[in-house]
Amino acid sequence: MTAAPAPAPATVRSVMTAKPYTVRPDAEFSEIAKLLAAKRISGVPVVDPDGRPVGVVTEADLLSRGDHPERRFRRRAPHGHARCARELMSAPVLAVDASDSVLTAARELSRTGVRRLCVVDGERLVGVLSRADLLRGFLRHDEEIRRDIVDDVFGLRLGVPAGSVGVAVERGVVTLLGQLPAKSDVELATTLTERVSGVVEVRNRLDYVWNDRQGREHRWIHL
Repeated sequence: MTAAPAPAPATVRSVMTAKPYTVRPDAEFSEIAKLLAAKRISGVPVVDPDGRPVGVVTEADLLSRGDHPERRFRRRAPHGHARCARELMSAPVLAVDASDSVLTAARELSRTGVRRLCVVDGERLVGVLSRADLLRGFLRHDEEIRRDIVDDVFGLRLGVPAGSVGVAVERGVVTLLGQLPAKSDVELATTLTERVSGVVEVRNRLDYVWNDRQGREHRWIHL
């Protein structure tokens, strides 16, 4: 029997702002200020001639006249004397890959406390991911999320009979309850559930009958 395909993960590429406005390292203060005002954006990536992000300049960077002690990033020069993007920008760049899941990006935004992340494909900038962009990936009703998990993850992918596993969803937080045959099934259930669009967090309380991760001869194989 051919295994059903896994649910397609919600990726950063699907919610990011593509083709963002950018500036070069030698862009002057006034040029950056005009761009932010004209486009009504709060920050802009700084890219090198090869399209690789090397920093970010925000409204706060333009307005600031001194370093903030809690700021994580190294400043190129005191803001009172900075005249170009190279001297104003925050570096190094915080970035995620376009193929990363929105859950991974959400964790990175939470961990760093920044408002936006650069999105790269290889080394080149392909987009920007803001908190607002990310929220669009989570705007799904709990029941819709639950239905995808029950039908696609457990029904099609894991072949678990309906009703044998409990799936509860509240504001995107998923709780899994019940028992599966093997430990590998429990691990796979977590991985696949995290990929479902709209999932913010997975609380896996599933148990298993036997541990197939201890070198036993027979293993459950998921194709």
